[in-house]
Amino acid sequence: MAMVPTKGNLIIAKNTLALCRTGYDLLDKKRNILIREMMNLIDEAKKIQSTIETTFSEAYSALQQANIDIGIDTVEKLGYAIDVEDSVSIKFRSVMGVEIPIVIMDEKVEKPSYGMQNTTSSLDEAVVKFGNVKRLTRQLAQIEISVYRIADSVKKTQKRANALKNIMIPRYEAETRNIQNALEEKDREEFSRLKVIKAQKQKHNR
Repeated sequence: MAMVPTKGNLIIAKNTLALCRTGYDLLDKKRNILIREMMNLIDEAKKIQSTIETTFSEAYSALQQANIDIGIDTVEKLGYAIDVEDSVSIKFRSVMGVEIPIVIMDEKVEKPSYGMQNTTSSLDEAVVKFGNVKRLTRQLAQIEISVYRIADSVKKTQKRANALKNIMIPRYEAETRNIQNALEEKDREEFSRLKVIKAQKQKHNR
């Protein structure tokens, strides 16, 4: 519904237009910052993914060797002696209003939780390698969740920015233009009317 062409509504339309433009600029900056953050995280995830694949391969090779050296049953029994990871906690940091998880895990030195009797260096190596996999998996999970949340925020931000750019800004540009034109036309009519009245008065006074 078009606004009534009054000076008050003209001020409202201009102020709303200015707010829409400011809002669009802020959303556009937010979107760009989030996209840069997301791309950096994706690059980091690729590096970690590559490292995880290599470390997994090395860990399984060491485990296979341990199975050969001391037997699968012995390795399985010793595996039960390894402590369950319970030091993981999650905090959050904000990137342009997006809550990004930070997975925290005690960076303790991995110590064998089994005796040295009937074990081999291949088993020790497997434990260390799988410990590295655990830390890398934690980092990768943190990054993947962060990328998902940022991507979702980018999508919503883009949607709001598009609404301002394609709907609200054109609408209030048109409202401002129409009200200005109507007021200018009204001023011209008023000026013409006053000229006629003035001419008539001058003619009457002669």
